[in-house]
Amino acid sequence: MARSTRRVANEDPDLGRFSDPPLLVLASLADGPKHGHAMIDDIDQMCGARLGPGTLYGAIARLEREKLIEPLPEEDRRHPYRITASGARLLRAKLTTINHFARVGLRRLEAL
Repeated sequence: MARSTRRVANEDPDLGRFSDPPLLVLASLADGPKHGHAMIDDIDQMCGARLGPGTLYGAIARLEREKLIEPLPEEDRRHPYRITASGARLLRAKLTTINHFARVGLRRLEAL
């Protein structure tokens, strides 16, 4: 299943997607541990991006390799993950940058 960006205002297929799967996974785990399916649903609710399993587990593997998330013990055949302290620091820095970018962009649009 491919990821989608449903519910994006004035969606234009020629613009491409504005999502970064590792960032979406980190943001999903910021409020507590989750397994893959729960992350897919949470990310969809959070921003309207529906990650496919390949995209999700590719992002999880990368984040785990970089020690930004870590696996927890299996629960009923589910494999939950949690964000690490370094993952939380990275997420805060990225979201701060995105927030600044959004404020500047919106101010510029107001000037039009």
